[in-house]
Amino acid sequence: MKIWCFCLCFTREEEDDREELGEEDKGEAMAENVFRDKDDPVGRIKNEEEPEQLGFAGNGRGLDEQLRLFEDDAVAIRDGAAHWEGAAHAGSLFSWFGSSRGSEGEASSASATGGVEDRGHDYHHKRFKAHSDSHDYHFPTSVASNAGNSRSSAERVYHFSQGSSIPPENQLFYHSLTMTDGGDENPSESSDGKDDGDEIGSLKTEDFEVRMDLTDDLLHMVFSFLDHINLCQAARVCRQWRGASAHDDFWRCLNFENRNISIEQFEDMCRRYPNATEVNISGAPSIHLLVMKAVSSLRNLEVLTLGRGQLGDTFFHALADCYLLTRLNVNDATLGNGIQEILINHDGLRHLQLTKCRVMRVSVRCPQLETMSLKRSNMAQAVLNCPLLNELDIGACHKLSDAAVRSAVTSCSQLESLDMSNCSCSVRLPMLTVLRLHSCEGITSASMAAISHSYMLEVLELDNCNLLTSVSLDLPHLKCIRLVHCRKFADLNLRSTTLSTIMVSNCPVHRINITSNSLQKLALQKQESLTTLTLQCQTLQEVDLTDCESLTNSICEVFSDGGGCPMLKSLVLDNCESLTAVRFCSASLFSLSLVGCRAITALELTCPYLEQVCLDGCDHLERASFCPVGLQSLNLGICPKLNVLSIEAPHMVLLELKGCGVLSDASINCPLLTSLDASFCSQLKDDCLSATSASCPLIESLILMSCPSIGSDGLYSLRCLPHLTVLDLSYTFLLNLQPVFDSCLQLKVLKLQACKYLADSSLEPLYKGGALPSLQELDLSYGTLCQSAIEELLACCTHLTHVSLNGCVNMHDLNWGYGGGQISELPSIYTSFSTFSADNNHELIEQANRLLQNLNCVGCLNIRKVFIPPAARCFHLSSLNLSLSSNLKEVDLACFNLCFLNLSNCCSLEILKLECPRLTSLFLQSCNIDEVAVEAAISKCSMLETLDVRFCPKVCSMSMGRLRLACPSLKRIFSSLSPS
Repeated sequence: MKIWCFCLCFTREEEDDREELGEEDKGEAMAENVFRDKDDPVGRIKNEEEPEQLGFAGNGRGLDEQLRLFEDDAVAIRDGAAHWEGAAHAGSLFSWFGSSRGSEGEASSASATGGVEDRGHDYHHKRFKAHSDSHDYHFPTSVASNAGNSRSSAERVYHFSQGSSIPPENQLFYHSLTMTDGGDENPSESSDGKDDGDEIGSLKTEDFEVRMDLTDDLLHMVFSFLDHINLCQAARVCRQWRGASAHDDFWRCLNFENRNISIEQFEDMCRRYPNATEVNISGAPSIHLLVMKAVSSLRNLEVLTLGRGQLGDTFFHALADCYLLTRLNVNDATLGNGIQEILINHDGLRHLQLTKCRVMRVSVRCPQLETMSLKRSNMAQAVLNCPLLNELDIGACHKLSDAAVRSAVTSCSQLESLDMSNCSCSVRLPMLTVLRLHSCEGITSASMAAISHSYMLEVLELDNCNLLTSVSLDLPHLKCIRLVHCRKFADLNLRSTTLSTIMVSNCPVHRINITSNSLQKLALQKQESLTTLTLQCQTLQEVDLTDCESLTNSICEVFSDGGGCPMLKSLVLDNCESLTAVRFCSASLFSLSLVGCRAITALELTCPYLEQVCLDGCDHLERASFCPVGLQSLNLGICPKLNVLSIEAPHMVLLELKGCGVLSDASINCPLLTSLDASFCSQLKDDCLSATSASCPLIESLILMSCPSIGSDGLYSLRCLPHLTVLDLSYTFLLNLQPVFDSCLQLKVLKLQACKYLADSSLEPLYKGGALPSLQELDLSYGTLCQSAIEELLACCTHLTHVSLNGCVNMHDLNWGYGGGQISELPSIYTSFSTFSADNNHELIEQANRLLQNLNCVGCLNIRKVFIPPAARCFHLSSLNLSLSSNLKEVDLACFNLCFLNLSNCCSLEILKLECPRLTSLFLQSCNIDEVAVEAAISKCSMLETLDVRFCPKVCSMSMGRLRLACPSLKRIFSSLSPS
């Protein structure tokens, strides 16, 4: 929030009114100097978020808008529609005042020569006034008005002036706001100077004058956002502001921290604001004299903050006279002469802080004291008589002996929290609830006997206790325990029904035994020495034992049914490299992670609700059983040594066995399974496939790539899969496909990559017998089928949408116009698309009986010519890939819907003819075609956007302009940088 204080100032003629303030104004100036920071002698007051400019300067539109809003307010007042008693309306006008504030860098001497001289006014009543019958306003700005202009009453005349600044060492600028007011009823408020606009003044009336006062309540609200420096500056404006700024609410706290304040100045401030309740003189000079003045003058003092100096013994004696004092803070100070005893005796003090203080002995007698801190103080003894004390911090009090600490704290029967960080002692405190023993070298296992008597203890911290070897505690209220960097710690035994948080880190602990009815999450990462873990935690749900390298197989009993964690849901055993055989039987386990457990060879899970399991890095797993589990998906492809598998998962839909090269015995009972990937399972045989097909009837996708042990018997079992639509038999040793044709009637995708033992007649049932009528995608890449079989297939299987013939060595010219087997039986009259009207093209598409959309012939070295005329009826062909066909010389295409054509690395290409009106992408990278042929080819591709001719030796980069002229639709051309 930004609060802008719009300070009003008056012209030189009003200096008489300022004199009425007399000596009081000097006091304000002195107060202003008091609040200057030592590091900022100039006293510059600045809002951190203050913009460089705010208001009308340089913003004509803002000026007009602000004036328009102000006029609306004035009209509303004139018509009786506004009442200043409404806070919202008053706030809007005051925000207008704030928006008129100029930047700090404006020249303070710019003022309007036609401004009104209001000498003789009552200083208390110099406030903004609006006259409803006049449009002559004077507002603050950085530009001077033209004093010589006179305007008619119909014109709205605005005079802008800026009052002179206060002395530059304060870097504050005041803007004067005056109004033309020649007809005021009050003669003391009339101007005795002549206004430049007499015609305007003559039109003013007195009946509709509305005084726009800033009420005391509104000023009080605004001033509540100001600090003391700005309050002092605001007090110089007028009597109303002076009275408002001096309200006791703003001066309850006198903060002179790090201020160079004198005794006289401080005495004056105490005299002016006797009701102050809080004083801070930390870092001020002569703090003893200052605080003695505060103690004697401010009878309502409640909070006193001191520091960085010396406090004499007389201060502590006088402290008892501050009856209302509740908090005393002393930091980095010398108490007394440093070697004597200091007595602090106060009946009402509730909070005492003596941090980093230099004193020999402290005696505190405060019957109402609740909290006390002696942190980092060098006292050797502390005597406490504080029966209500419940929180004590003696951290880093190195000179306090065991006896001194014991004597001090045992006298506080209500003590609940004790911070003994960096100390070397222990005590018996039955009411203690929080105990922090950080870096306490004297704490050993024997100290636990004293701690065990604190039966109300809730929080125990034992960080960096290097001599501590074991902790054995039975505390009914203990909720949190923390052990970090205890270098010799080996044994932890805890019993607490309320224990909810355990933190053990960087401790060479060997054994942990925990009994709790409230613990829900246990994290013991990187406990490399942990060998034994015993848990009796009825509500424990999450356990993380990452990098506990010494845990053995016995840990499985802890987390199985009957092991003491009946509600366990998540278990992380990542990188527990000593685990070899993992067996869990749990009715509650939901998630299990064994990432990086490389020594595991056997895994047995009987967890019916287990839905997540991660076995990444378990590359030595040989036997796995999941019976039963609630898994929906499972990936065992990262277990290359797996040879025996048993799965019973009623909810599983996805199973990946890709890469299980030695898997020979697999029992898979997943009635909802829809996808099975058994790629590279070279030992998987027909009996396993038959059993899986019988127990998983809903399989839709079956990947058997590189499964050479699968034969006809296994393929005939696929008839048990009525929903099978995707079958991958790539890289197998199949001799014929009849089992597939007979068993997979609903097949849509068939992949036969590198099935080099298939006879040329193996596909005859497809193009002669009408087998697999739903087949849409066929992949014969890297096969050995003859040219005639391929031609028959392309000619007759017109229902195929995707065909891949990549790397087929017997694939020759793709000629669908002449002599192309059965393709030649189609009408072969080549007719240019230009001779067809749109209706004719639509009619051809309706009559087309070839559904081919995507044809891939990548790396077919024997293809020399590709000819696809309109008569081939490839009206659905949208993508053709002939890349890496190094002997391809001629391409002649007339495909109405072709969008993508890839001829990259066809280094023998010389002739390119294209009538493809919808082609958008053409790739000719590393082709030997010349630019004339390219230009002719793309000239008939009216929708071409991308052309790639990089590394084409006969296409010059300087010819890109010609290509763009030939095909105006081109957006991207990729070419080599070489100009020739």
